[in-house]
Amino acid sequence: MTGTLAAIGAGIAVVGASLGIGSIGKAAMEAIARQPEAAAKIQTAMIIAAALIEGVALFAVVVALIS
Repeated sequence: MTGTLAAIGAGIAVVGASLGIGSIGKAAMEAIARQPEAAAKIQTAMIIAAALIEGVALFAVVVALIS
């Protein structure tokens, strides 16, 4: 039973991270479409935010599988 709950917790963490990264990508594409000259700054901020979300998701998966 604990393995099943851990798998569900890990799955929820991954789905949450994918939704977060998807919304960041959407917002970045809209921002670049509005201001193409700021594309480099927007892309850098997007990559940093996506990396932070991915790190939190990885941490959540590890915690779910350990406990």
